Amino acid sequence: MTARGDEKQCVCHWGSEEELALLKVPDVELDPDLLRRTWEATDWDDHGAVLRRILPQFAGALVNGLVEPMFGMDEVGRVFDRGGWRQWPAHQSAAVGEFLHAWWAHSLRTPDPAVPVHELLALCVEASGTLSPWLAHWEALDESTADRHLAEAAAHWEYDLLGDELPWDAWDNAEALRTELAAWLVRCAPARLRPLGGHEELLHRVRLVGLTGPDRWEDPHWPGHRY
Repeated sequence: MTARGDEKQCVCHWGSEEELALLKVPDVELDPDLLRRTWEATDWDDHGAVLRRILPQFAGALVNGLVEPMFGMDEVGRVFDRGGWRQWPAHQSAAVGEFLHAWWAHSLRTPDPAVPVHELLALCVEASGTLSPWLAHWEALDESTADRHLAEAAAHWEYDLLGDELPWDAWDNAEALRTELAAWLVRCAPARLRPLGGHEELLHRVRLVGLTGPDRWEDPHWPGHRY
């Protein structure tokens, strides 16, 4: 796949005409800096064509932890969303969906994945526009590794969730996503984290996520967060 023949970019801010020409030739590996500038750019005329051009190499870089966005992996999810992959021809969109789900399943079972599970979840949600299937897979996976990832994720999420904020920047439906994530965490975390031991304070914070108003702030286990 290639970028469109008439695709353009800013020579002053993005890169050279020679680099742009590489995107219009299939199967030529891009150097890491050019790959980064390509996926980071938000002003392509045809995001879908550019994403299809870089996706094989981009996917490999992602799963190997070689992609380091400035603000979070949710940025990468929005690259997929801008590319409109869910509207691509069926065999192409199915391949992207299979890649995301395979990466998610593998990471949940891997003790130290290249991309932490809580960051990968944000990517998958922003890429797919939905939270439910990713949480459902996590909940159905009865393995200690997945439970340890849940403990790590809860520790990363609790500050934002206790401030009634989603733990990543979402383009759309942030409040609905926050509500769903909070409810899922309150429901699933206690039974899965208690057997691990050593998470008593974290479990209290998860419990507080399920409370509102003074019931939350005046609880003796309120951590004293400032917002």
